[in-house]
Amino acid sequence: MKRRTAALIGLLGVAAALAAGHLVAGLVGPSASPYLAVGNTAIDFTPIQLKDFAVRTFGTYDKLVLLSGMAVTIAALAVIAGLLSRRSPLPGTVFALGLGLVGIGAVLYRPDVGTLGVLAPVASLVVGVVVFRWLHAAATAHEPLSGEGRRNFLIVAGASVLAGVGGQFLGTRVDVEKSRAAIGTLTPATKAPALPAMADFSADGTPSFITPNKDFYRVDTALSVPRVTAEDWVLRVHGLVDRELNLRYADLRQRDLVERTITMTCVSNEVGGPYVSTANFVGVPLRDVLMEAGVKQGADQLYSTSVDGWTAGSPVDVVMEAERGAMIALAMNGEPLPVEHGFPARLVVPGLYGYVSATKWVVDLEVTTFAAKQGYWLQRGWGQKGPIKTMSRIDFPKGLATTKGPKVVVSGVAWAQPTGVAKVEVRVDGGPWRAADLTTEVNRSTWRMWKAELDLPTGGHTVEARATDQSGFTQPQDRVAPIPDGATGWHSIFFTVE
Repeated sequence: MKRRTAALIGLLGVAAALAAGHLVAGLVGPSASPYLAVGNTAIDFTPIQLKDFAVRTFGTYDKLVLLSGMAVTIAALAVIAGLLSRRSPLPGTVFALGLGLVGIGAVLYRPDVGTLGVLAPVASLVVGVVVFRWLHAAATAHEPLSGEGRRNFLIVAGASVLAGVGGQFLGTRVDVEKSRAAIGTLTPATKAPALPAMADFSADGTPSFITPNKDFYRVDTALSVPRVTAEDWVLRVHGLVDRELNLRYADLRQRDLVERTITMTCVSNEVGGPYVSTANFVGVPLRDVLMEAGVKQGADQLYSTSVDGWTAGSPVDVVMEAERGAMIALAMNGEPLPVEHGFPARLVVPGLYGYVSATKWVVDLEVTTFAAKQGYWLQRGWGQKGPIKTMSRIDFPKGLATTKGPKVVVSGVAWAQPTGVAKVEVRVDGGPWRAADLTTEVNRSTWRMWKAELDLPTGGHTVEARATDQSGFTQPQDRVAPIPDGATGWHSIFFTVE
């Protein structure tokens, strides 16, 4: 058998296997797709340092990079298996079996896949073995490929494409956008105060105060965005409570909704990083729901679970603070939550990094203890409570930019939720610190923009910034990596004045 033919047999066998699994997953649950299940499991077992590198390097494209890397790896292994099978179908058969067993193991490991989900990787295993051996026999009987042998190859290729497309169609048949559109506007009984005229310095290079939904940062572990309609969604509240609650979307909507302006921050944010955004959220106060359930003495953790099985633990004393403003959010910037940001509902807890507070697609709230259960990232050695650290960032000029002088405006943002930012200082080339101008404070759970006009000579300059919060704590200089509980350090940039 020619090498080209053997390699093609390996590739088509794997393509047929994955397509069959994807098709069956479209019927029993999209997360059961062996390709996605293996990808999600790979994320779970990837070392923290590598995950952090992927987020820093690829941002929101980290999942695309993972899936692309998997595709290349599987294709390469399939080619090798095909080449090893030129004389006998045994090596390719073993590879198909092994790939199928890996898929079965990954699906069984996933917490969001039901019992029927195992049918998808089983279909992959069976189809992979049968198709590989069939193509191998056809190529052996009709070498070189022509006539009937070529038709067999084309049939497998076409069927694989149709199965893959069919699985994708079936997996997305839940019309979430129709459900979102039917909700309409969620009008809060208590609106957030109007933004002051000087809420940002966007004309001088800072972001707009409110981050548009399309620009709001997204960092999560979901390879495929969960699709849950508002009509099917139910939130269970249980554990160390006096009474268990089962709340439907309509139940929450009928309550007095509140609107709050909140800045959210990701623990993966490096010094000067982009993973911080602000929105007007509308929803139900989390404290009210927990008071209705009745939190028992001794409970110190609110353990939240997403529909895809992701978990987080928030300190009970924090979410129960009356002034904290923790909420079950239903809307964001005037519209129901976008699907990628947690529709139908998510948690938002000001002052805590998202990994312990911002569960999207939330379906379960268990009042428990930190000793009894650990959330997804705590199991991987991250910090337990995740309070957001005081931080500032320089947004303009950009690093290595060239700007006209001698007067240069340097601007940026600072945050210290929920304490609030008191001042921001800048210094040039290691000289004395000087106070920057601050925008009007919106509330202590939001970021605050700053700017400073500097008189600089021609040449290269380094500017540093640091923030001080309302308690008097000043952002430390020492650089600390984001993991396990948030980065520290002064952001600095180098630019040239001409």
